[in-house]
Formats: sequence, C-alpha cells, structure tokens
Amino acid sequence: MTQAAAGVATSKGQAKPNGVPTAGAGPFSLFERMVAWRYLRARRKETVISVIASISFLGIMLGVATLIIVMAVMNGFREELLTRILGINGHLILQPIDRPLDDYDQVAKRIDGVPGVKMAIPLVEGQVLASGKVGAGTGALVRGIREADLEKIDLVAKQLKGGTLKGFDNSGGVAIGTRMAENLGLSLGDTITLISPDGDVTPFGTTPRVKAYPITAIFEIGMSEYDSTIIFMPFKEAQAYFNFDDKAQTIEIYLDNPDDVDAMRPKIEKAAQREAYLVDWRTRNQTFFSALEVERNVMFMILTLIVLVAALNIISGLIMLVKDKGSDIAILRTMGATSGSIMRIFLMAGSAIGIAGTFAGVVLGVIVCLNVERIREFFSWILGTTLFNPELYFLSQLPAHMDAGETISVVIMALVLSFLATLFPAWRAARLDPVEALRYE
Repeated sequence: MTQAAAGVATSKGQAKPNGVPTAGAGPFSLFERMVAWRYLRARRKETVISVIASISFLGIMLGVATLIIVMAVMNGFREELLTRILGINGHLILQPIDRPLDDYDQVAKRIDGVPGVKMAIPLVEGQVLASGKVGAGTGALVRGIREADLEKIDLVAKQLKGGTLKGFDNSGGVAIGTRMAENLGLSLGDTITLISPDGDVTPFGTTPRVKAYPITAIFEIGMSEYDSTIIFMPFKEAQAYFNFDDKAQTIEIYLDNPDDVDAMRPKIEKAAQREAYLVDWRTRNQTFFSALEVERNVMFMILTLIVLVAALNIISGLIMLVKDKGSDIAILRTMGATSGSIMRIFLMAGSAIGIAGTFAGVVLGVIVCLNVERIREFFSWILGTTLFNPELYFLSQLPAHMDAGETISVVIMALVLSFLATLFPAWRAARLDPVEALRYE
C-alpha cells in the first residue's frame, strides 16, 4: 500500500469496510482533501512534478501581479493626465461667432450663475517666442487672465514654487512654469522677453511685437508640456500685447462634473444670450484619450496570455502527476473510492495552485502599486539614469491608481483559467482503469 493510501486508512472518521473514510462528506470530503494535499507536497522522488507545480504557481502569481500593476499604471496615466488637462483647461470653451467678445464680463457672470458651473473665465491667448538669459528661445502660449480667476485654478495657485499671485493684475509681470524657467535659465525677478509675430502694422509691413516682462511667480503643474510652454499674463496686459483692446478671445467654463458637458451645453447657451460656439474637452482631446484607451485594452489582452501560459503549466504538471500516481489511483479505486472522488482530488490539487498563485499575485501587485514611485526612484539611483523621463511621458511622477472592479475581474479571470486547466487532467485520472494501471506497475 502507498503512503497516500496508508494515510487514508489511518485518517480520522468512520471508515467503510474497505478502508475509505467518509468523514467530512460534502463537495470535498476529508479523505479527498487529505489526498490532494499529500499530492501537492514535494517528495524526493517527485522533484520534477514539484518543480512544475512551483513554476505554475510563480507563473500565475507573476501574471496576475503584472496585469494588476500595468492596468493600475495605465489608469494612473489617464486619471493624472485628465486631472491636469481639465485642471488647467476649461471643460467647455465658448467662442464668439457674430461679433467680438466685447461683453465678456457680463457673459461670464451669467454663465457663472448657472447651477453646475464651477467658474467661467475670460481669456486672451496667443503664441509667442520666449527667450531668457541663456539666449535660447522656445515657443510658448501666453494666457491673459485676471488675478481673481487665476487664483481659482488650484493647479497653479496651489503649486507655486516661488513668488506670489497677490497683486498680479497690476504687477506688470508674468507667471511661468518650472521647466520653462529651467530651460531658459530664469529665476524669480528675472525678465523674460516675449516676441509675437502679430505686432504693429506699418507702411513697411507688420513688425513683430517685442517686450520684456519680469517674472513674478513660478508654478509647477506636474505635466511637463504645461510647465514648459504656458505663460500667465495679466488680462489687461495681454489685451494690450495682442491688440485685443477691450475684448476677450474666449471664455473657458469649468463644470462641477466634467462628464456633464452634454447636459450643461443648452443651459450655458441660454445663459450666454448671444451667438456662440461651444467646444467640450472630449472633442479637443478625443484622439489623445482614445489612443490611451486602445493601448490599455491591448495591454490587457496581451498580458492575459501570461496567465493563460501559467494555466497551461498546471495542465502539464497535473498530467505528469496523474501518470506518476497511476498505481495510487488504482489502489484507491479498489478500496472503494469513486471516479468522482478521484476527479475531485485532482481538481483540488490543480485549483490549489491557481488559487494560491492568484492571491499571491494580488498581494504582490498591490505592494508594487503602493510603492511604484519609490521603486522607480530606487532603480533610477541604481542605474544612474532617469527612468520615466517627464519630457517623454508628460508626468513628473509614475502614477498607479488601482480600480477595485478591474482587480476583481483579473482575480476572477485567473481563477476561472486555473479551474479550467484542471478539468482535463482530473477527467483523465477519473477514467483511469485500475486493472490496467496495476498491470503496468
């Protein structure tokens, strides 16, 4: 009699005359759990089977962890980019149609009073060439804005690295991002020279407008594209610089909920009381966020293959286990174990690997997601280079936001694949003929 059968014969519980215990009868009896657990424990002569089981466990663990980490980072990218893009740009942009926006103050106040509107900000915008101390120049977007409105934009007002926004309207200076300051070799109090191609019209043609402004504030939004290109200028100064007299170029409207743009559009059009064209944030960034969504879905499908390969390892490991335990199965059958019991034994053995690997992968994935920025900094220090360069990836930090529903779906998928992988080997074990198995021993 084998060790497994001997263990069964001496187990607790009332035994049948042939020695198979019945204690714990139910979906999985005590007898079935004991044998399944015994088959999972490594013995000296079962090294190959133990190695395959360990590889299957590691494969599922790493596959699940990788899926959770990658999906969390993709979610983090989308949420952080969305937060910064919508935090610095309006959710709806109102542009005049029939006549210039010379009544911008009244229109902004009416729109600001609409329920669901967070704020309405008149703006004057224009492209310029900015140059600093080092002589290098860079393209920039000047946004003329009132001090009271700028203080409402938290990504700027609460992210100042130097200077102040107090007295911004009358300061005659500008606020620039940290990356622009770094690239142009500028600091607080220095002057930045702005060159606009839309200057004064003379008999000899249009001459570029050139003017130097002191830097009164330096901000850091955390998105390299904005920190290196946006310049905030007092609204009246921007009107004079871009020849807008007493007009605004657009009104940017911020909503309490950015997803309510469709429902808010008719209310805002009615409050404007003039012909205007409204563009929402989804239209302006459709290509960008669609590309992120496609990349996220493709990554999910590709990384699912890792879990699938690990599940296939479970199949190969269990098939070898069934072949190795042929005599044990035959003895258990002759002692009265049913084919259903044999099938459940191997279902438990294979499922245990999948369940343990899945939950170990969840734990590993959560730990990495919670410390992903520290891990990035550690490897950057080890390699002596900058991993996740903000100039290439827009954000200055590596984000990871786990979604509970997404994590649960990954767990369910891994458990289902692991269970399906055990069906064929368990079915083969249940169909094993005891006579044939003992004949070839």
